[in-house]
Amino acid sequence: MGTDSRERMVRSAAYLFRERGYSGTGFRDVITHSGAPRGSIYHHFPGGKAQLAEEAVRYAGEFLNAGILAATEGGDAASAVDAFVGWWRQVLIKSEFRAGCPVVAVTVESHDDAPQLAAAAAAAFGRWQDTLATGLGNAGVPDDRASRLARLIVAAVEGATILCRAHRDVAPLDDVVSELKAMARSAAEEG
Repeated sequence: MGTDSRERMVRSAAYLFRERGYSGTGFRDVITHSGAPRGSIYHHFPGGKAQLAEEAVRYAGEFLNAGILAATEGGDAASAVDAFVGWWRQVLIKSEFRAGCPVVAVTVESHDDAPQLAAAAAAAFGRWQDTLATGLGNAGVPDDRASRLARLIVAAVEGATILCRAHRDVAPLDDVVSELKAMARSAAEEG
């Protein structure tokens, strides 16, 4: 019961954060969504909501990083961009533009009382950048350029995701992806 309930609560928190944000998601919401037993949340997360959020950010970060890693193994610079974007596009459409990135949701809210949340978010973004940079490097992009391009990809895709939610349309993401893929291909050719 213990580990399964705990994992369900972490996944549910990540899911709920991407639609409702950190402040808009309470323990009761996580219990209802996960189907976990009522008193179990304080048992598994004695550090409270901040501990749950930190673990949800780690979970979301690792989940997406695994997809990026798998897709960048092909050695094509444009596939590194597609790897990062494909999942976001699907999430936006499937949620009818209600869902965004749970890492961003936790990041943009002030957490002076929980600095570990910013650290967990920074680690997730850094991991994505490192994985993308490695994929770009394997595709022939010089290391220093691959690192900068990876940061641009993360920033541009996260920003485009926000624009998509605002406009309720995937066009901003599609436009950003088109430009990023062209940049990645060009960087690989120049390398």
